[in-house]
Amino acid sequence: MTRRALREQVFLMLFRVEFHDTEEFKEQIELYKEQLEECSEKDCDYIVNKFKNIAEKLEEIDAAIGEASKGWKVSRMAKVDLALIRLAVYEMRYEEDIPVKVAINEAVELAKQYGTDDSSSFVNGVLAKLA
Repeated sequence: MTRRALREQVFLMLFRVEFHDTEEFKEQIELYKEQLEECSEKDCDYIVNKFKNIAEKLEEIDAAIGEASKGWKVSRMAKVDLALIRLAVYEMRYEEDIPVKVAINEAVELAKQYGTDDSSSFVNGVLAKLA
């Protein structure tokens, strides 16, 4: 898979966070892996590990998002937008090999694909404050 495709798969896993308890993550990961038709072991491991790493840092990530998005509580954000922002914030803060501009751009592009008409500008605005 390309880096973009891997990032998209991680986003799709992160989207599930809003609908399941932490105790259900292991089961959700297994269900998700079953749905992936063409995923090498290396790619599946990358997706799962990145998802787990982000899930471990959700409190920190959400606190940063809450500070940057004055007037918007994390709990009230659109679930797609929130998952994309979480992914980008993780990449910006914890993955040195991903440039900040790339993390933001990729999140904005995925917001155009999965979000509403306003998602890309909202995601871009929040992430720009965190850059």
